[in-house]
Amino acid sequence: WPMWYEESLDGRLAPQGRRDMEQLARRMAARFPALFAARRRLALASSSKHRCLQSGAAFRRGLGPTLDFGGDEVEVEVNDSLMRFFDHCAKFVALVEENDTAMSQVNTFKEGPEMKKVLEKVASALCLPVEELNADLVQVAFLTCSYELAIKNVTSPWCSLFSEEDAKVLEYLNDLKQYWKRGYGYDINSRSSCILFQDIFQHLDKAVEESKSSKPISSPLIVQVGHAETLQPLLALMGYFKDHEPLLANNYGRQAQRKFRSGRIVPYAANLVFVLYHCDHVNASQEEYQVQLLLNERLLPFHHSNETTSTYTDLKDYYKDILENCHFKEECELPQVNVTAVDEL
Repeated sequence: WPMWYEESLDGRLAPQGRRDMEQLARRMAARFPALFAARRRLALASSSKHRCLQSGAAFRRGLGPTLDFGGDEVEVEVNDSLMRFFDHCAKFVALVEENDTAMSQVNTFKEGPEMKKVLEKVASALCLPVEELNADLVQVAFLTCSYELAIKNVTSPWCSLFSEEDAKVLEYLNDLKQYWKRGYGYDINSRSSCILFQDIFQHLDKAVEESKSSKPISSPLIVQVGHAETLQPLLALMGYFKDHEPLLANNYGRQAQRKFRSGRIVPYAANLVFVLYHCDHVNASQEEYQVQLLLNERLLPFHHSNETTSTYTDLKDYYKDILENCHFKEECELPQVNVTAVDEL
């Protein structure tokens, strides 16, 4: 097996990633031709990370020269406070990101019977004593297998080390990490994303107001490019993919049918789209503005109705608490430690 990966590739968008974003843009334009029509304004925001800026550029390129979004060099607004809100949330950084005990379920699973079985099989296949391997090394081999498939479309020799059952165990290990670090494990994981959730609804509110005043929509198309770590907490905030039972180190067997599968929720080029419709000929005024939600280009049913279309009013009512009472500054403040004044004793 030739080692092709170089450090210079770290954090960069792979050629396959560029193609994914260009093709996503083309499919979106075909699905929503009125939104992507010539001379409609495209507002593009991105995380400061190089791969996100490259993803945004690839998306723009995918729309082709026929769409006049102000030339090829669309102004990209770097906005880490929205796209990397987790970096700016002191409570998340201290209690989850930099807290070793926060990942206790992940570490326990690494030492558990399911991982032990995988370790023994891999050690035997490599003719190594099992003591020379650990869960992290086995995970690197599994990720190398998956990266080569995703990036180069080849079946890596590293894949031959794993059976389908081994892959399920390693998938669960990754899901455990995502669950406790970006999902439902701790409230702050999702609450830190309310700044982005509220930003989305501010854009939708503005479009509704402009439409009601018969003004042209100032930002008909807004593309924000972030990370899996941006999207996963947002979907948790909205209540999606929540299982009855939390993901734990000791319930692997019971989680075979779990909803929380990060590889399906936030795959490469994952995308969440809010589509606002202005509907004529409706029975009631609150039906005039309706919304659909697409995750990875598939309609996502709304929680409050289990339908794939909702009135904008009903959607705002359902998320009223998050929209009005989730304040990023307060949510992310570290709790003050009470210090008793010694001189009072």
